[in-house]
Amino acid sequence: MICIKADIPEKLNEIDDELKAVYHSKDAVCFFILKTRELRNKFIEETKGMNKIEREKVYEVYNK
Repeated sequence: MICIKADIPEKLNEIDDELKAVYHSKDAVCFFILKTRELRNKFIEETKGMNKIEREKVYEVYNK
C-alpha cells in the first residue's frame, strides 16, 4: 500500500466512500462523487483505461 499524506477537506470525508470514485495521475488525485453506488460502479466500469480528461467528460454526463 502507498499512502500520500494530504489535508483532505472534512466535507469530502463526510461523503460515503461507496459514492466516490478515486483515480490518480502522475500529478493529481481525483475524487469523482456520484449520486448512487450503482452510478459509481457504472462510472468505474465505463472509464477503465481512460485518462483524466476523458474521465472528466464522462463525469459531466453523469452529473447532468
